[in-house]
Amino acid sequence: MDPTTIAAIAIIAMVILLFLGTNIAMAMFVVGFFGMLALRNFTAAFSLVRTVPFSQALTYNFIVIPMFVLMGQLAFHSGISSSLYTAAERWLSKLRGGLSYATIVACACFAAICGSSAATAATLGVVAYPEMKRFGYSPSLSSGCIAAGGTLGVLIPPSTMFIIYGLVTEQSIGKLFAAGIIPGILLALFYMGSITIRLKINPGDAPERATYSMKERLKSLKGCIGFVILFVAVLGSIFTGFASATEASAFGAFFSLVLMIVNRQFTWKKFFNALIETLNTTAMMLLIILGAMVLGYFLSAARIPQFLDTFISGLNVSKYVIILVLLVIYLIMGMFMDSVAMILITVPIFLPLVQTLGFSPIWFGVFCVMMQEIGMMTPPVGMNVYITKGVLKEVPLQTIFKGAIPFTAAAIVCVVVIIAFPAVATWLPNLLYPH
Repeated sequence: MDPTTIAAIAIIAMVILLFLGTNIAMAMFVVGFFGMLALRNFTAAFSLVRTVPFSQALTYNFIVIPMFVLMGQLAFHSGISSSLYTAAERWLSKLRGGLSYATIVACACFAAICGSSAATAATLGVVAYPEMKRFGYSPSLSSGCIAAGGTLGVLIPPSTMFIIYGLVTEQSIGKLFAAGIIPGILLALFYMGSITIRLKINPGDAPERATYSMKERLKSLKGCIGFVILFVAVLGSIFTGFASATEASAFGAFFSLVLMIVNRQFTWKKFFNALIETLNTTAMMLLIILGAMVLGYFLSAARIPQFLDTFISGLNVSKYVIILVLLVIYLIMGMFMDSVAMILITVPIFLPLVQTLGFSPIWFGVFCVMMQEIGMMTPPVGMNVYITKGVLKEVPLQTIFKGAIPFTAAAIVCVVVIIAFPAVATWLPNLLYPH
């Protein structure tokens, strides 16, 4: 049996395993092992699952994962989300639907110190929904804002998904963080644009609100000082070269702890909960990364990248047509597959193809993360929708999915813009890292 056929069977088997509920990491380990067994022999297969996880797990760069996760967990417990939402609500109150715009802005800001989509959606759901409900906002708009805004947590740095992508593809985490800033801001603006269009069509979804004085607006900024210091210190130190991503993540975790104490939110229970969540998340992420690496070695041995390169070279179509085909593939996969698994399974296959087409691996990282965001909102496996439902127990699941539809459409349009103008993602990292 030729290597391409073996690889195709292996990928189909892995998809079946995932649909049956198999752990993502274990599915990739099993497929990588048996794929290499069919391709070579038992010695090669056993060597793959024995040496790759051990050698990679000892890599110093992996320390960045628990540090950034801990930073996000401590920020989650510091109460900073309430301050961000209050400030955004005060400054956007003049707009019809100001609370919905404030939710998106607060999600974007909280994402900049959290790095987790789930934590962003859960935190802002608790803070924002009661306010929107109190002022008569429709449940569809309110819950849709929270589910969509939460997805910004995987795009705006520091993003755990960029860290995973960087470790798997051996790309600079600093460059990936820089690449996510402008697309993250752009996507937040597209989300806000979808709210504007929705309220033009149905103004009743968001009643008029009272405005605040300039004194009240300025006062609300006081609670955001800690956020600004943390964001500038962590990302600024990385982009200026003053500290590595690993060193900056350690500082960020320490400063988040200081914020908890300063904001009088520190308790030993919260602190230990943050440590336990960090341990659980880190273990899960490391297993997934190691499984993806084993799978990637098998696919490389099966010469899948070379096969795709040869196949695409024989097609007489524009490179943008091929990227749009990838977009459709990711849209379909995102409807039925866990978004993290979707990215880690496909990156070893598609990244060499994308590079052959002339696109930067940094750009492809942004593309993948944005497709992951869309997958978090699309039924039936939209993770952020289910997280939002868990927080907003009174809102029917179908109402949240319905509310997320305009934001999903806005995100797709934003991805198309990134495809048409790759410099949106690559300009800033090229500026900060010229070599």
